[in-house]
Amino acid sequence: MRFYRQLLPIILGLAILTITAKPSTAQYKEMKGAPAVVDFSEKIRAWDGFGFNYVETSQTTNYQEWPQDYGGFSLLDEQEKQKIIDLVFGKNGLQPGLVKMFLDPWHQDSPEGEFDHTTTTVNMREFVRRGLEKTQQRDASIEIVTTLYGPPAWATKQKFLRGRDLDPKMKDELADYMIDWIKFLKEEEEFPVKYLSLHNEGEDWKRWPKDGSDGNIGTGHDYNLFWPPQQVVEFLEYLPGELENAGLEDIGVTPGETTGWFRFYNWGYANAIYNSKEATENLGLITSHGFFEPTYYDHRWFNTHMSAGIDLIREKRPEIHAWVTSTSWSDMDAKFVREIYGNIYSSKVNGLIPWAGIQRPEQWVGGDPNPGCAIQVYEDGSYEVRRGYYFYKQVTRAGQPDMAVVQTSSMDAMTAIIAFASNGTENPNAFVVINTSDETRPLNIEIRGTDGKTFKAYRTNRENERYKDIGTFKADEGQQLFYEAPKGSVTTFYEKE
Repeated sequence: MRFYRQLLPIILGLAILTITAKPSTAQYKEMKGAPAVVDFSEKIRAWDGFGFNYVETSQTTNYQEWPQDYGGFSLLDEQEKQKIIDLVFGKNGLQPGLVKMFLDPWHQDSPEGEFDHTTTTVNMREFVRRGLEKTQQRDASIEIVTTLYGPPAWATKQKFLRGRDLDPKMKDELADYMIDWIKFLKEEEEFPVKYLSLHNEGEDWKRWPKDGSDGNIGTGHDYNLFWPPQQVVEFLEYLPGELENAGLEDIGVTPGETTGWFRFYNWGYANAIYNSKEATENLGLITSHGFFEPTYYDHRWFNTHMSAGIDLIREKRPEIHAWVTSTSWSDMDAKFVREIYGNIYSSKVNGLIPWAGIQRPEQWVGGDPNPGCAIQVYEDGSYEVRRGYYFYKQVTRAGQPDMAVVQTSSMDAMTAIIAFASNGTENPNAFVVINTSDETRPLNIEIRGTDGKTFKAYRTNRENERYKDIGTFKADEGQQLFYEAPKGSVTTFYEKE
């Protein structure tokens, strides 16, 4: 008996050693690259699509003296216009499903005056009209959000352009100003307008002096009006009824567009909406710009990708969608697409529209603070397709309307993956690999939720690849796809039948 007692610790030790020595099914035999996962079966959000924004009249203080066209379409001949429309809306183009149109302050001289919706919007409307025609030719559709860029001078307390404060006596007249524009777009242009957005970065009270005595014209700012949270709530409670009275009950009202999702929550807008039952119920879509500035200290432009405001409203309205309605093109590189990843997966949006996709730099006072774009128009009437176009194309073609955002992961901080499931559309499952580092990053990507093993790939980088066809990649029997993502690259993989 004593012999067995002495043997017992040895036997137990050998048993434990045997158990711990057995390889776990969770371990990799060989770590060729960072483990990553794309799971097409785990749909986390409906996807409305990516978008495009043509900005025409944005800063001029005297339209007769300076008929501003920041988008530059007015400089192009017919052939050039058609090429650009093909690049954006055509079969081989970006294929946006969303469009943003601004309502500038020049449509009515006085609250009793006649409306003129055409003079200051000629080029924007032509761009959208041609884009819709091209989109319809490929049996697709577009949803339009129109944003009050800034009200006419008469709607402000200050009675000058870019006056800081809304004159409360002009509340009804300002509502009429927005409503008449929508009726024009729907009835005269037959544009598929779906949403009305209340303001453009109207939270940024520092754009005016403390007493609001100066419109701050000529310092690089575009049109604006200060919209404190309670004013946003007031219009959310009031405006849907006015739209319904005008026969526009199908138009959803958004809370306007703060500079970023941090401000939407931290500056009190989401809370104010949440605390009003009527405003929450009336909300048609959550909107904000998605500008990203990660510096916390001594940087008033700080904005990060966060979903706190969206999450709060979704506690009461879990079905409501959210869109980014402007965001920087950054340096038109992989970091630009990484910021798109942040808006989708951290801010939890259903759609994304960057800042002006076609730009004429000479038309922006003081130099454009967001100079990246897809297409640049020069004063001699020529244009350039910039690399931002090709980086954007990596995601726009992957994430078409009515697809679904799905779960992804990557155990490498310098890489990220955006993925969309077909979700019953004719579009293939697709995932986008982003490498923001200055070196090649190997990834071992486990693909779940599909039996497909073959993926067609296209890649863009800063150097010379512009949505380049880089061939076909195959997953192994364990649905593992090994890929070495080159430095500063974005690669899109489309599942083949």
